[in-house]
Amino acid sequence: MQITIKKEDFEKIYQHALKERPDEACGLIAGTDREDGVREIKKVYLLTNIDHTNEHFSIDPKEQLAAIKDMRANALQPLGNWHSHPESPSRPSEEDKRLANDSKASYLIISLAEEQPVLNAFHVETVDGEKVVRKEELIIL
Repeated sequence: MQITIKKEDFEKIYQHALKERPDEACGLIAGTDREDGVREIKKVYLLTNIDHTNEHFSIDPKEQLAAIKDMRANALQPLGNWHSHPESPSRPSEEDKRLANDSKASYLIISLAEEQPVLNAFHVETVDGEKVVRKEELIIL
């Protein structure tokens, strides 16, 4: 699957992740699934990690509900979520895999471990009782 994100939305995620360091930052992504199979991110939501830790995140439920209502009001589909890895690579941790329960969702992870940020998109599904991670092709427009 291919997923696109606008450069300014990538920058919003990056700046929020920097601001929240050393904690993980998190949020939601919304947009459309086009007929050609491309998933288009049209809006990113910068939400609060109520766990305030660098090892995992929990999205503030009130903010999540407000984001879902905004998506509905703007005819956007929820596409998944994003979070930062302040000190580790841009790939799902074991906990990320364990908590990935929506096989339709895209999971974006931005790593701040290197000098330049690294953003990747993943799809996680359960196959024969095992979590299988597939990297999605992410294009920054």
